[in-house]
Amino acid sequence: MARSNRREAGRRRLAMRLPHMRKLIMAACDPLQLELFEAYQKAVEARDSLRGQPFNSNLVREYDETCLEIEQHVIRAMQEPSYAQRSS
Repeated sequence: MARSNRREAGRRRLAMRLPHMRKLIMAACDPLQLELFEAYQKAVEARDSLRGQPFNSNLVREYDETCLEIEQHVIRAMQEPSYAQRSS
């Protein structure tokens, strides 16, 4: 999947996961926010490709945690405009 497609897929997925932030997520154009969307999509794709394979259950759990961490970063980036500058 191309980078811009991943960003948009991540944006849409996060908008569904975080409905209280949906309008902000859909309007986001800050480069950090866009990178978070892409990172989220990559983590979800990796997690989903491993899901259902019993020998990868620990890795799936790690990707679940990564997805949750990215969600928290997105929430902060949406709520605090200065967060993007601090995280760069």
